[in-house]
Amino acid sequence: MATFEIEYFSETLDMARHVSVIYPDAADLSEEQIDSQDIPVLYLLHGMSGNENSWRKRTAIERLIRHTNLIVIMPNVDLGWYTNTTYGLNYFDAIATELPKIMRRFFPNMTQKREKTFIAGLSMGGYGAFKIGLSTNDYAYVGAFSGALGVGLDLDELTANVNAKPAYWQGIFGELTKENLEQHLLTTFVKKHDMKSKFYTWCGQADFLFTSNQKAVKLLQEMGLDIESQTGHGTHDWYYWEQQLQVFLKKLPIDYKEEERLS
Repeated sequence: MATFEIEYFSETLDMARHVSVIYPDAADLSEEQIDSQDIPVLYLLHGMSGNENSWRKRTAIERLIRHTNLIVIMPNVDLGWYTNTTYGLNYFDAIATELPKIMRRFFPNMTQKREKTFIAGLSMGGYGAFKIGLSTNDYAYVGAFSGALGVGLDLDELTANVNAKPAYWQGIFGELTKENLEQHLLTTFVKKHDMKSKFYTWCGQADFLFTSNQKAVKLLQEMGLDIESQTGHGTHDWYYWEQQLQVFLKKLPIDYKEEERLS
């Protein structure tokens, strides 16, 4: 496979940004896949302490997607929670709207079809994946691993375990009141969704986000979202996120050279 480290100028953020891309190599593809003008794509989002290189450094993603025809795009949003912040940096717009357009200019044979477009993330990135998936209707499959899906429901649980001052959270979400935070709830974004996407979530039972994660999942299911929720032994750790990435990849309708499957 080929890997790219791309620096581009984001007009949305008015600054240079970096994105890491894994691109299927001809040696790992069939001839039909090599000539495809409709290559599937996975947007893979990082958590609070990460950046565009986190998934490549901390997991075996390059091994896991070998022999597939999948493009993986890993952007960087700093500590912006994939949100249009109150301090003027519109990270949501930069990832949800601007980035796909930019990536298609770099990779014109990348799919534009919903059924071949996927998004997933861990922790903060899990919240971002669900938020983007619910808001845009552009993704066939959406995944969250230890996702902070309860943002707005249980911000107290998050702030108690994350070393950030109230001013930080206010900079992202605005006033920390029930009325204001409602606009950031995933249940609010469900109302914009056409209910045609599939969602997957996993959270470890020893994860500090477990209680709020499960509360959010229950509410989303009650609203009719097609969401598969798994739990099990685990903490907020890369050991488990790598395992769940592999689980998620197996669910995606992507091709494998000579019928080779993930093991």
